[in-house]
Amino acid sequence: MRNETIDTHQWPLPEWLDPDTYRQMYDAAITARENAYAAYSNFKVGAALLDEAGNIHAGCNVENAAYPQGVCAEAGAISAMVLSGGKHIRAALVLGDAPEWVTPCGGCRQKLREFSAPDMPVLLCNPNGLQASLSLDELLPHSFGPAHLMPQRS
Repeated sequence: MRNETIDTHQWPLPEWLDPDTYRQMYDAAITARENAYAAYSNFKVGAALLDEAGNIHAGCNVENAAYPQGVCAEAGAISAMVLSGGKHIRAALVLGDAPEWVTPCGGCRQKLREFSAPDMPVLLCNPNGLQASLSLDELLPHSFGPAHLMPQRS
Protein backbone atom coordinates (compact mmCIF):
# COMPACT_ATOMS: atom_id res chain seq x y z
CA MET A 1 0.00 0.00 0.00
CA ARG A 2 1.23 3.48 -0.76
CA ASN A 3 2.06 5.79 2.14
CA GLU A 4 -1.51 6.85 2.62
CA THR A 5 -3.04 8.35 5.69
CA ILE A 6 -6.63 8.07 6.76
CA ASP A 7 -8.34 11.43 7.21
CA THR A 8 -10.43 10.48 10.22
CA HIS A 9 -12.03 13.91 10.34
CA GLN A 10 -13.56 13.91 6.86
CA TRP A 11 -14.26 10.19 6.38
CA PRO A 12 -13.71 8.18 9.54
CA LEU A 13 -13.46 4.44 9.48
CA PRO A 14 -16.15 2.75 11.56
CA GLU A 15 -14.98 2.58 15.18
CA TRP A 16 -15.00 -1.22 15.15
CA LEU A 17 -12.81 -1.46 12.00
CA ASP A 18 -9.18 -1.34 13.02
CA PRO A 19 -6.61 0.27 10.68
CA ASP A 20 -4.76 -3.04 10.14
CA THR A 21 -7.91 -4.73 8.84
CA TYR A 22 -8.61 -1.71 6.62
CA ARG A 23 -5.08 -1.97 5.22
CA GLN A 24 -5.53 -5.70 4.55
CA MET A 25 -8.78 -4.97 2.73
CA TYR A 26 -7.13 -2.15 0.78
CA ASP A 27 -4.17 -4.35 -0.21
CA ALA A 28 -6.53 -7.16 -1.29
CA ALA A 29 -8.49 -4.71 -3.45
CA ILE A 30 -5.28 -3.31 -4.98
CA THR A 31 -4.14 -6.81 -5.92
CA ALA A 32 -7.57 -7.66 -7.29
CA ARG A 33 -7.65 -4.45 -9.34
CA GLU A 34 -4.23 -5.22 -10.82
CA ASN A 35 -5.62 -8.59 -12.00
CA ALA A 36 -8.85 -7.18 -13.45
CA TYR A 37 -9.71 -8.01 -17.04
CA ALA A 38 -10.79 -4.67 -18.51
CA ALA A 39 -9.91 -5.24 -22.17
CA TYR A 40 -12.65 -2.94 -23.48
CA SER A 41 -13.04 -0.08 -21.01
CA ASN A 42 -9.52 -0.20 -19.52
CA PHE A 43 -11.29 0.72 -16.24
CA LYS A 44 -10.06 -1.69 -13.59
CA VAL A 45 -11.84 -2.09 -10.28
CA GLY A 46 -10.97 -4.14 -7.21
CA ALA A 47 -13.19 -4.89 -4.24
CA ALA A 48 -12.65 -6.47 -0.84
CA LEU A 49 -15.30 -7.64 1.60
CA LEU A 50 -14.93 -8.35 5.30
CA ASP A 51 -17.20 -11.17 6.43
CA GLU A 52 -18.66 -12.08 9.81
CA ALA A 53 -15.66 -14.27 10.69
CA GLY A 54 -13.12 -11.54 9.89
CA ASN A 55 -12.10 -13.08 6.57
CA ILE A 56 -11.39 -10.86 3.58
CA HIS A 57 -12.64 -11.80 0.11
CA ALA A 58 -11.51 -9.98 -3.01
CA GLY A 59 -12.89 -9.62 -6.50
CA CYS A 60 -12.12 -7.76 -9.71
CA ASN A 61 -14.12 -6.73 -12.72
CA VAL A 62 -14.04 -9.12 -15.66
CA GLU A 63 -15.29 -7.69 -18.94
CA ASN A 64 -16.67 -9.58 -21.89
CA ALA A 65 -17.06 -8.64 -25.55
CA ALA A 66 -20.80 -9.13 -24.98
CA TYR A 67 -20.91 -6.25 -22.49
CA PRO A 68 -23.81 -7.34 -20.30
CA GLN A 69 -22.00 -10.61 -19.62
CA GLY A 70 -19.21 -8.96 -17.63
CA VAL A 71 -18.84 -9.23 -13.86
CA CYS A 72 -18.30 -6.36 -11.45
CA ALA A 73 -15.59 -6.51 -8.79
CA GLU A 74 -18.15 -6.48 -5.98
CA ALA A 75 -20.04 -9.42 -7.49
CA GLY A 76 -16.81 -11.39 -7.81
CA ALA A 77 -15.95 -10.69 -4.17
CA ILE A 78 -19.43 -11.77 -3.06
CA SER A 79 -19.06 -15.03 -4.99
CA ALA A 80 -15.66 -15.63 -3.37
CA MET A 81 -17.17 -14.98 0.07
CA VAL A 82 -20.08 -17.35 -0.46
CA LEU A 83 -17.75 -20.03 -1.86
CA SER A 84 -15.64 -19.73 1.31
CA GLY A 85 -18.68 -20.08 3.56
CA GLY A 86 -19.19 -16.42 4.43
CA LYS A 87 -22.77 -15.33 4.97
CA HIS A 88 -22.65 -11.68 6.05
CA ILE A 89 -20.67 -8.64 4.85
CA ARG A 90 -19.48 -6.42 7.70
CA ALA A 91 -17.62 -3.93 5.46
CA ALA A 92 -16.97 -3.43 1.76
CA LEU A 93 -14.10 -1.61 0.08
CA VAL A 94 -14.26 -0.58 -3.58
CA LEU A 95 -11.15 0.67 -5.35
CA GLY A 96 -11.03 2.34 -8.75
CA ASP A 97 -9.12 5.21 -10.29
CA ALA A 98 -11.26 8.09 -11.51
CA PRO A 99 -11.64 11.83 -10.90
CA GLU A 100 -14.84 11.14 -8.92
CA TRP A 101 -15.50 8.50 -6.26
CA VAL A 102 -15.90 5.01 -7.68
CA THR A 103 -19.05 3.64 -6.07
CA PRO A 104 -20.74 0.28 -6.63
CA CYS A 105 -23.18 0.29 -9.55
CA GLY A 106 -26.88 -0.03 -8.78
CA GLY A 107 -26.90 -3.78 -9.34
CA CYS A 108 -23.96 -4.30 -7.02
CA ARG A 109 -25.52 -2.10 -4.35
CA GLN A 110 -28.47 -4.51 -4.38
CA LYS A 111 -26.13 -7.52 -4.36
CA LEU A 112 -24.30 -6.09 -1.34
CA ARG A 113 -27.66 -5.50 0.36
CA GLU A 114 -28.48 -9.21 0.10
CA PHE A 115 -25.60 -10.00 2.46
CA SER A 116 -25.42 -6.93 4.70
CA ALA A 117 -27.35 -4.53 6.86
CA PRO A 118 -28.22 -1.02 5.66
CA ASP A 119 -25.59 0.47 8.01
CA MET A 120 -22.76 -1.61 6.49
CA PRO A 121 -19.84 0.72 5.66
CA VAL A 122 -18.74 1.02 2.04
CA LEU A 123 -15.21 2.38 1.85
CA LEU A 124 -14.57 4.18 -1.43
CA CYS A 125 -10.90 4.23 -2.36
CA ASN A 126 -8.53 5.07 -5.16
CA PRO A 127 -4.82 4.21 -5.50
CA ASN A 128 -4.02 7.02 -3.03
CA GLY A 129 -6.26 5.60 -0.30
CA LEU A 130 -9.61 6.24 1.33
CA GLN A 131 -11.75 8.84 -0.43
CA ALA A 132 -15.07 8.39 1.38
CA SER A 133 -16.86 6.15 3.84
CA LEU A 134 -20.60 5.83 3.35
CA SER A 135 -23.18 3.40 4.64
CA LEU A 136 -24.95 1.12 2.21
CA ASP A 137 -28.15 2.94 3.20
CA GLU A 138 -26.63 6.21 1.99
CA LEU A 139 -25.88 4.54 -1.36
CA LEU A 140 -29.14 2.58 -1.57
CA PRO A 141 -31.76 4.32 0.60
CA HIS A 142 -34.97 2.50 1.53
CA SER A 143 -33.58 -0.70 0.02
CA PHE A 144 -35.42 -3.94 -0.59
CA GLY A 145 -33.81 -6.78 1.30
CA PRO A 146 -34.26 -10.37 2.41
CA ALA A 147 -36.53 -9.39 5.31
CA HIS A 148 -39.15 -8.21 2.82
CA LEU A 149 -39.57 -11.78 1.60
CA MET A 150 -39.52 -13.52 4.97
CA PRO A 151 -42.92 -14.66 6.21
CA GLN A 152 -44.26 -12.54 9.04
CA ARG A 153 -44.79 -14.42 12.28
CA SER A 154 -47.71 -13.54 14.47
